[in-house]
Amino acid sequence: MFKIVSKKELTPNVKYFEVHAPAIAHKSKPGQFVIVRAKETGERLPITIAGSDPEKGTVDIYFAEVGKSSTELGMLEEGESILNFAGPLGNSVKIENYGKILCVGGGVFVGAMLYQIEAFKEAGNHITAVFGFRNKDHVMLEDEVKAVADETIICTDDGSYGEEGMAIVKELLEKNKYDHVFTIGPTSLQKHLSDMTKPYGIPTMVNLFPIMVDGMGMCGACRVTVGGSTLFSCVDGPEFDGHEVDFDELIMRMRVYNPQEKIAMVVKKMEDEQ
Repeated sequence: MFKIVSKKELTPNVKYFEVHAPAIAHKSKPGQFVIVRAKETGERLPITIAGSDPEKGTVDIYFAEVGKSSTELGMLEEGESILNFAGPLGNSVKIENYGKILCVGGGVFVGAMLYQIEAFKEAGNHITAVFGFRNKDHVMLEDEVKAVADETIICTDDGSYGEEGMAIVKELLEKNKYDHVFTIGPTSLQKHLSDMTKPYGIPTMVNLFPIMVDGMGMCGACRVTVGGSTLFSCVDGPEFDGHEVDFDELIMRMRVYNPQEKIAMVVKKMEDEQ
């Protein structure tokens, strides 16, 4: 059992857990993930690691309550324990001094992106960070990002805070010469960013999170097409060259179980009301 040392509610649907998991804390690196299961009947949820403290033996995660299992995970309180917390899984992002880099993230993934930014900064990079959120109420970790990045730009879909939309990214690409781009966020955001950077020839690394079951390359559920080859996100990634990913296929596969997810939430609501 993995004890929740600290819990915070950052936005209306995003939770932060600091979890006691010494073995994982000693090995985790930016870009890797854990497979989490709140209870015996819960789904196995892949969540990108957002930080670790080997001395305390703790691992940080941020997650959004979007389905039945993630909502059940969010109901656990500080001092309670998570049934399964397996990791670190996947390959870490390659940290080195690239020079001038652009880091783009969105929503709940800002926590995981911040973990990378801290490592990139320590390696000597100049960092411009752009983060997008639904609206002002969903903005999170702004001060933490500003404390590390050389330039931080916050965007909201409705313009209620910071820049409206993500058009600023195109402006930055036109005005500046970046040596590398890194992104973690909604798949649609990663696709759009990869499309924007491709004409400039800027190496762009994405962090994919397709449907996943075991997280160790055995089930084949997380397969993605990269450069015309079929790869597994859990063991070959989750970091990939964004210009080589077949995003249309990935998005289609990620929508396969949408009807079942909606039904599960309706059933849960009915059970809670009884």
